[in-house]
Amino acid sequence: MHVAVVMGSDSDLPVMKKAFAVLDDFGVSYDAALASAHRTPEKLSRFVADEEKKGASVFIAGAGMAAALPGVVASLTTKPVVGIPLSGAKLDGMDALLSIVQMPSGMPVATVAIDGAKNAALLAIQMGALSDEGLAAKYRTYREDMARAIYEKDEKLQKELGR
Repeated sequence: MHVAVVMGSDSDLPVMKKAFAVLDDFGVSYDAALASAHRTPEKLSRFVADEEKKGASVFIAGAGMAAALPGVVASLTTKPVVGIPLSGAKLDGMDALLSIVQMPSGMPVATVAIDGAKNAALLAIQMGALSDEGLAAKYRTYREDMARAIYEKDEKLQKELGR
């Protein structure tokens, strides 16, 4: 599986690195780029076209404020797009969230929580796992490990409480 990740500004990088870490953990290849829907539309268009040629199956786009980037990416590809609304502006990400979830009919963009880069990568992995049994097995193990950790933490809590 190959994923394309794009963000509008280098100030988005601290949040977007969470997606990189998840993709790395699952052994998923990805390319990342800075490209603005407003300032560098030609660069964005080239990136999307190049990534489609490389076999990208999912695009992840992080954007703040007006958050046009995920929608523009969706207009340039028929592959799934996952939008990450980014905080930091005056409205602390609510503006970006509302922009991304309000895509016009026929141009869907899946949307995760504000600054939800980790979940964006996991959603991309779930999409890839539909046709890749090895990736599906890794994802099942990930989910089982998360559940196991909760059971272990609860057991520790119960011991601390003397129960």
